[in-house]
Amino acid sequence: MSSHRETSDIFSLFVKATLLVSAVGSISLLFYSVFSNESQLISCLEYCDRVLLFDPRKFNKSNNISGDSYQETNISHILFGIGGNSKTWNQRRHYCELWWKPEITRGYVWLDEKPPETEPWPNTSPPYKVSEDTSRFKYSCRQCYRSSLRIARIVKESFELGLDNVRWFVMGDDDTVFFVENLVMVLAKYDHNQMYYIGGNSESVEQNVLHSYSMAYGGGGFAISYPLAKELVRVLDGCINRYSWFYGSDERIQACLSEIGIPLTKELGFHQVDIRGNPYGLLAAHPLAPLVSFHHLDYVKSIFPGMNQIDSLQKLNEPYRLDPGRTLQHSVCYDFNRNWSVSVSWGYTIQLYPSLVTAMQLAMALRTFQTWRTGNNEPFTLNTRPMSHDPCERPVVYFLDRAERVGRIQTLTTYKRHVDEGNASCGRSDYASVQAFLFVNVTSSILNPEIFKMAPRRQCCEIFNSDKEVVQVKIRGCNQFESVTPP
Repeated sequence: MSSHRETSDIFSLFVKATLLVSAVGSISLLFYSVFSNESQLISCLEYCDRVLLFDPRKFNKSNNISGDSYQETNISHILFGIGGNSKTWNQRRHYCELWWKPEITRGYVWLDEKPPETEPWPNTSPPYKVSEDTSRFKYSCRQCYRSSLRIARIVKESFELGLDNVRWFVMGDDDTVFFVENLVMVLAKYDHNQMYYIGGNSESVEQNVLHSYSMAYGGGGFAISYPLAKELVRVLDGCINRYSWFYGSDERIQACLSEIGIPLTKELGFHQVDIRGNPYGLLAAHPLAPLVSFHHLDYVKSIFPGMNQIDSLQKLNEPYRLDPGRTLQHSVCYDFNRNWSVSVSWGYTIQLYPSLVTAMQLAMALRTFQTWRTGNNEPFTLNTRPMSHDPCERPVVYFLDRAERVGRIQTLTTYKRHVDEGNASCGRSDYASVQAFLFVNVTSSILNPEIFKMAPRRQCCEIFNSDKEVVQVKIRGCNQFESVTPP
């Protein structure tokens, strides 16, 4: 009888303990649901500091393979190698100086010869080094530039500097614009102790057919991990001679990596910009990936109308500084009361249609540009849709006007309606009702960079009641079972 009573008492205590644990778990879950999103967002406000701010005196000199694997990749782990020319540097350095951060970014501009001593090297530019002589190498490409041999060897010469704490060698041209925080975000996804070759293709099919679909295009930039660079430098000079008829430095690099057996890992945020004309359609339908780089910006119209290209990039930097990962990210939503479709390219542009356009169509780039080599309307390596000549079939377009932080975890970006003096406007009443709105305000929370380590999903948005001149849009994470499906 006593044994039965003891068993009963133990069971009672077990039940009470279980209920207590359950209650504590429920309370914890409640607090988590209330505060976790905010704490994650606050932590991602510190992301730029984590990836950019470092103390060079604390470099881990065990160097590059396994000794520093515990530390999250940051900007101190990247060594940039920029292909430049001493005669044209002053005309092109402004692109580099948009992203180069003295005392923070590491790397060199590699020149063909020492720059004139009469012109002091700018403090705002990366430091320079002079490339080794390449006259001993074979070169049989007609109507090409022998400088491609020198530029192909930048990764080798950078490696042979023997600098400490290098995990990634990132190559680019003197007119490549990097978005450094996002570059770090992308490279941090990968194990730098493995052999990785990361970059992107050309946008024009004719370029990929002529050169390679398996190649990272050098102007868009590419990254090579330290272990792969160690293998590459061993065979690179031999590859340069074996592929003497190749056009570019990036082709030679890819050929060597093919011999090693390493394929290209494609990241959609590296942009070669192998297009002509207006890049608007390309940027307004950016893929679901962090914006990492631009190239060839001297060959396309300015990103923002009425501004030169450098001022346009500085304009884009305003929202980028507030929320790097969200820059150019695409969202789609509808106002079913007014039959409106809204396409958002955050920090850049809004397209507003007085009709219900499917999300699949809105995700396609408007064909405001042509192919790089022949200037044709197609083909491209991305889906495009024609830009109609009928103003009643075009969207009403808004461009970024200003960007600001709201509180600790939110931003407000304002977009102003663009008036294209060269094109007639649609006279239909439904278009007139849209054009009555001069501004679109977009609110959003700072995008947690961890989202890019998950399965990609475009964020959702919703349209709020608008006043007489302003359309109000909010971007947010999508709910379970939520889709943008017009009736």
